Amino acid sequence: QVQLVESGGGLVQAGGSLRLSCAASGRTFSSYAMGWFRQGPGNEREFVAAISWSSSSTSYADSVKGRFTISRDKAKNTLYLQMNSLKPEDTAVYYCAAKILAGLSQYVNDYRYWGQGTQVTVSS
Repeated sequence: QVQLVESGGGLVQAGGSLRLSCAASGRTFSSYAMGWFRQGPGNEREFVAAISWSSSSTSYADSVKGRFTISRDKAKNTLYLQMNSLKPEDTAVYYCAAKILAGLSQYVNDYRYWGQGTQVTVSS
């Protein structure tokens, strides 16, 4: 079992930055590929970014590529999402998730463990 707790969300103006954190506890954090997803009002949950267990591979949605950076600190059992040049369309609840099997994935159903989410609101 893995417990995930996100933090770092908030209200920011367009063009600003935020860094989200996801603290993991339970089973070995370093064994899992991890991902960030988001869900805006009236929308389905969508992929944002993913990182392999070794941090050697990352993947991003086209909508955030070049603006967001995913990283992980195994010593701190923490996953991060650095978000720069934020846009109003980035407004959503952001979730971190842990994937049991190796390999990156953009699919919600491939992730077994989820945090409770943190709200990010970008004003224009």
